[in-house]
Amino acid sequence: MELLTDEGMEFVRDRHLATLSTLLVDGSPHVVPVGFTFDGETVRIITNGPSQKVLNVRRDPRASVSQLDGRRWLTLSGRARILDDADSVADAVARYAVRYRQPRENPLRVVIAIDVTRAMGSAGLVLPRSERAPGSA
Repeated sequence: MELLTDEGMEFVRDRHLATLSTLLVDGSPHVVPVGFTFDGETVRIITNGPSQKVLNVRRDPRASVSQLDGRRWLTLSGRARILDDADSVADAVARYAVRYRQPRENPLRVVIAIDVTRAMGSAGLVLPRSERAPGSA
């Protein structure tokens, strides 16, 4: 499902930090800074297994990641899941290293993977609804 323009895909490949929003037990937002990668379908965030954001995703999979740079902004949303197998973690670390830098070793590392179903953003970053594949938000 294509949601972003070529400019939007370039924006998520450039080195920018973002925020991840998940929901706490009481339904209020939990927003934290993160680095992420996006391949056009899935957002990947590497993090510490016992972190609050992981606990939140395990309880309620709704999640969004937002990136901004000056007047340009983009939010990618969908259902998140936790990946903790070695291959998935190694893949996410390799992707992260390309966009940011090689992260330090962390034996408790897991991946928050968001299957993106919705994109919102500045003009020129998100495909108009009329140009998206049927069924995409």
